[in-house]
Order: sequence, then structure tokens, then C-alpha cells
Amino acid sequence: MLKPVVTGAVLALALSATLPLAPAAAQAAASSSASAGNPAARPFIEKMIGDGFAVLRDKSLSRAAGRAKFRAILQENVALDDIGMRLIRRQRAGLSPAQIEAYRAAFPEFILNAYADRLYDYADARVAVQRTVGRGPFTEVYTRVTRPGAQPIDTIWQVKSDGGKLMVNNLVVAGVNLALTQEADFTSYAGRNGFDALVAFMKSANAKSLAVSAK
Repeated sequence: MLKPVVTGAVLALALSATLPLAPAAAQAAASSSASAGNPAARPFIEKMIGDGFAVLRDKSLSRAAGRAKFRAILQENVALDDIGMRLIRRQRAGLSPAQIEAYRAAFPEFILNAYADRLYDYADARVAVQRTVGRGPFTEVYTRVTRPGAQPIDTIWQVKSDGGKLMVNNLVVAGVNLALTQEADFTSYAGRNGFDALVAFMKSANAKSLAVSAK
């Protein structure tokens, strides 16, 4: 069964090289010798996180209205189409244009459905930006998620500039590269069942989520 990679703090996925979290001392040493990257990346991530928490904590919003706002946040701040194409890079050469378009149409809503409802579990969390590090064309924004009674979770948001607009390109949570894990899940499911079955599963999941949110 296809199981989307899930973490409450996640607003998006992307694909890049694996970026495991180093121990704190090693991270500090690396950041001290590295460029801080694009100075606009930090306020970009802070605003996106702030916008997300504003939705989570707005008791006047229904779940359907909240999902609509999360959808807008994703579309505005996350390189969804690039992400989706990277997740199927191993299958893409053998796909028809129609198969690719069907997948591209289903992917954004599938990601929203996989994460939106679980975000409400983190309404009481705090996210603090610790530092930024430039790495090639990307800027990594290091944050720490804390919740009452829970261990803190370290995250790395990879930010890129796409035509002058900043976009989230990847997220690593507690050392786990979510995009690479999701790619492996997609590859495994498509390998066992076929690519069309993967798209059908995504469409079915989207329809079920729409029916639930409409109640």
C-alpha cells in the first residue's frame, strides 16, 4: 500500500541530494565556515511558517476553509511541479505525455491531502529559525520545532530562487530526507502495480479527502 511520508511540521516535499543532519557541534563548525546564503531565505521561511500557524490557530475556520488556505500557501511557496517531476524521474522516460499530465494534475492535491489534516496536531508547536547556510544554488534554513512534553525536532528547509522568486525545494526532518523517501515509495508502488495504478491511487485518495472535508 502506498503510504505518503508524513510529519506534522511539513508543508512540502522536494528532491535533492540527501542532506542528513549532523551532530550539533559539527553543524556549528560547518555553519561558521560557510556562507549564510541568500539573506532573503530566512524571512521567507519565517513568513511561510507564520502563515501556516495562523491557519492552524484560527478557530473560526472550518477544516475545509483551512485546507483552502493551506493549498494557497503550498502553491505560493513550494515548487510543487518540480518536486512532482523529480519524484518520478526513474519512470519518466517510459511515460506518455498523457500519463505525465494525469500525474501532474493529481500530485498537488495529493500532497495537500497527505499533510494538511496532520498539521493540526502541531498547532501548539513553536518553530525557531536557528541559522542559514548557503550550499551551491540553495540556501538551507535550519529550524527547530518544539512542542510541550515532546523532544525537539531539527529541520532543514532547502530554498531556491526560481526566476527571482524564492521557493521551498526540499525538507529534511530529524535527518530524514522526505522527498527521497517519498520517491522510493512512489517507485516501489509503480514497480509493483504500474504507473497508471499510482495515479489512480492518488486520484482516489484525493476524492476521498474531498468527500470528508465537504462534510
